[in-house]
Amino acid sequence: MDFIDRIREISARIPKQLEHIQTEEATKHSLIMPFISALGYNVFDPTEVTPELHADVGVKKGEKVDYAILRDGKPIILMECKWHGCNLAQEHASQLYRYFSVTAARFAILTNGIQYWFYTDLDAPNKMDAKPFFEFDLLAIRDEDVRELKKFTRSTFDLDGILNTASELKYTREIKRILADQITQPAEDFVKFFASQVYTGRMTQTVREQFAEFTKRAFRQFINEQINTRLQTVLESNGDVPLETNQPEETVEDEKGGSVTTEEELEGYLIIKAILRETVNVKRIMMRDQQSYCGIILDDNNRKPICRLWFNRSKKYIGLFDQEKKEERILIEKVDDIYGYAERLKATVALYEQQSS
Repeated sequence: MDFIDRIREISARIPKQLEHIQTEEATKHSLIMPFISALGYNVFDPTEVTPELHADVGVKKGEKVDYAILRDGKPIILMECKWHGCNLAQEHASQLYRYFSVTAARFAILTNGIQYWFYTDLDAPNKMDAKPFFEFDLLAIRDEDVRELKKFTRSTFDLDGILNTASELKYTREIKRILADQITQPAEDFVKFFASQVYTGRMTQTVREQFAEFTKRAFRQFINEQINTRLQTVLESNGDVPLETNQPEETVEDEKGGSVTTEEELEGYLIIKAILRETVNVKRIMMRDQQSYCGIILDDNNRKPICRLWFNRSKKYIGLFDQEKKEERILIEKVDDIYGYAERLKATVALYEQQSS
């Protein structure tokens, strides 16, 4: 089995497992140990994986790191584990910091069994960085992330190779995060940069506020246009007819039900396809518009609802489904807010895939 297949297999099991995993110890056994095994390390061989590693000096008495992955008898990766329900952004990796400085390991992982945050010492030698250089999410698997993760497998582990790319990964990720913040809440200097390119008048407070909205809107439209272009390219390369002619029922009135697919519903549909394109073939994601909501389903099967878009009233809601297919309606301000629920959408599809396998 290929590495990516092993990772996807673990990912597909997660939605069914979570409700039965109530403790940190259960998280280790059910989620983290299989992940370590997928990397090619024998979790039952203490010369490869040592649980509860204790350092002789430099740490608090009785303090241990959850796992250490070894090579030639020396730790190369340290792991601190949390319960799967923990928010890693709010956790303190104090033990990892202390162990990192007193062992030979150059990499440390903070994990809740779903998300894996990778650290090294880019900022100061032998001192673990405050921010991870790489984040891997089992419920949001991307091909490029799998390629980076594969570098940590037993058969391909290359210390120098990983360190050479760690800096690029870290700072690229930080820049992407800044861009994401600027898209939703652009800073004044950011707005001024764009305004100065297209506006020659006096930059008053009113003008700045207007251009802040113009900038947000331009970014949203630009991203959506790029998504639509890429989706159209994928569909055409697979031999499909363009969306405008292939699915007329999505843009015209339905003779029986009287439902009309709005531009916002179509935009939401395309966003959901973009989110799920690395999880399933986008041709399997279908839209069924009803009078009261727009349903997004898998395999044109009403028993596989992905979500519902309740966009026909003044307030917008997205309906998400749990493992029992119970719908939870969540208020959203704009269509782009769908991106904030990417993990739940992916988990829903992963559950259907697991059930059919």
